[in-house]
Amino acid sequence: MQHSIISAIAKQCEKQPDAYALVGGRHTLSYQELENAIAQISVLLHTFPAKKIALALDNSPLWAVLDLAGLASDKIIIPLPFFFSGEQIAHSIRDAGITCILTDQPDLYQETLAASGIEAEASYTHNISGQEITEIRLSGIAAKTLPAGTVKVTYTSGTTGHPKGVCLSADALYNVAGSLLTATNGTPSDRHVSVLPLATLLENLAGVYVPLLAGATCHLLPLADVGLSGSSGLDVKKMLGTLIECQASTTILTPQLLHAQVAAIEAGHPVPASLRFVAIGGASVSERLLQRAQVLGIPVYEGYGLSECASVVSLNTESDRLIGSVGKPLPHAKVKFSGDGEILVSGATLLGYTDGEPVPEFWPTGDIGHLDDNGFLHLTGRKKSIFITSFGRNVSPEWVERELTLHPAIAQAAVFGEARPYNVAVIVPRGNASETAVNQAIDEANHVLPDYAQVKYWLPATAPFLPQNGQLTANGRLKREAILAQYQTAIEKFFS
Repeated sequence: MQHSIISAIAKQCEKQPDAYALVGGRHTLSYQELENAIAQISVLLHTFPAKKIALALDNSPLWAVLDLAGLASDKIIIPLPFFFSGEQIAHSIRDAGITCILTDQPDLYQETLAASGIEAEASYTHNISGQEITEIRLSGIAAKTLPAGTVKVTYTSGTTGHPKGVCLSADALYNVAGSLLTATNGTPSDRHVSVLPLATLLENLAGVYVPLLAGATCHLLPLADVGLSGSSGLDVKKMLGTLIECQASTTILTPQLLHAQVAAIEAGHPVPASLRFVAIGGASVSERLLQRAQVLGIPVYEGYGLSECASVVSLNTESDRLIGSVGKPLPHAKVKFSGDGEILVSGATLLGYTDGEPVPEFWPTGDIGHLDDNGFLHLTGRKKSIFITSFGRNVSPEWVERELTLHPAIAQAAVFGEARPYNVAVIVPRGNASETAVNQAIDEANHVLPDYAQVKYWLPATAPFLPQNGQLTANGRLKREAILAQYQTAIEKFFS
């Protein structure tokens, strides 16, 4: 069903050709204009000698059109996030055998390529829908055969330094989008506002494909316009103001963005009253944060997924919701568990990684969890993250870290305690939070944690945990080995 998403857009065009499909900072496309643009750009892409086309653009309607035109023209689209380091970008290019990059920041990419020893054979400028983009053709890149049926490669940072290329089929993308459309009760009256980069699979699929399947409007504004800058800069008031101005009915947030919005609204900022469904994903969320959001009238629904499963596996919905769970598995997904409690998923899983290794029918997620009697999925931690204290207690550090980062004084936390009598945390204070404020935050978290999970000592991080310094994945998960490697000497002093 390679063209199912394109066919669905054509059907919406028949129903409502003049309705807004994509709204950007400078350009707006109706469904008729979107269908025309996909057709025109498909013709352009057919002239490209490369089968694989990397997208390195800021959020905009053009990003979505290029992505959809790639699907329509039998090209393989490979989004390259701007939050990747130069080393990660170079690895992705060589790993997937990319020989063509489309970007709206050619100078930055030329510098990155030159620094990585990748030769740009030629560059061409195209004016598409009033926006100028540059096509960079690369030479000296070894050919790479990807699994048959691949239409998209999404790079996930994982837990190692090199991102892994996840190869996905059109069927997988369409099936997950269809499940999400049903789960979220999407309608043509919806107005989705993207605040995450479209290069992340969750926003690409749930923020573009799902609204278009519903006949709704996608607001795809430059990230700076929604309050994001660089890898971690956030103007939460601008973000909330954009949601209000666009009359957003749906949006997708990471736990960190939700925390920032909740804090701003508790401090007096107006709630975006038009919101009806705010999906929370990317990392685990504290129940207390979800409850605070609910009290403020923010309609938050936690979900769970991973790139290897074409994004979303389970989701809380308006009719089926249980705070503390990640919702019920979506219709396309089947879930079972290994003997040690690891979640195994089939349905809409990856065709393989770019290395071509065969994949099992049920994908091992690396997450530990269970289904309750009512069918809700619960996560208890990462299989590789769980450590055992010297008293024989199992501790999921994500659980402790969720409680710590609920406090306004703590922006990030990494907890360690393997084979130790107590736990130590590396803390990134929020803003100018004082040592006293951090101590108070840890005391408050310890009050709701059992003794074996409490934090006894802490040390301040020298810098935030970021994708750029190799200490955070793209979707917000800590790279614990990298953090421990940097702070191990300081941590050991607490046990000496």
